[in-house]
Amino acid sequence: MCCSALPEDLVTAQRAWERTYRSLADPANRQRTTALRRRLLELSVKVWWHPYWQQAGAGQRGALRSSERELEPGTR
Repeated sequence: MCCSALPEDLVTAQRAWERTYRSLADPANRQRTTALRRRLLELSVKVWWHPYWQQAGAGQRGALRSSERELEPGTR
């Protein structure tokens, strides 16, 4: 069964993941890499094990990432 709408908490976690990933790649944040890596791991677990994936159809993980890219233009 495929779900048409992504849960808001899942989208929010994916947005936070993208922001944290970009922060980790920023050389200005060298002093914060441990905290950023821990945050990235925490968010990865939230996104990967979200209950939505139990009912979502194939391809929905890609839809989450592409919807994130559409919501934050110019970040890549």
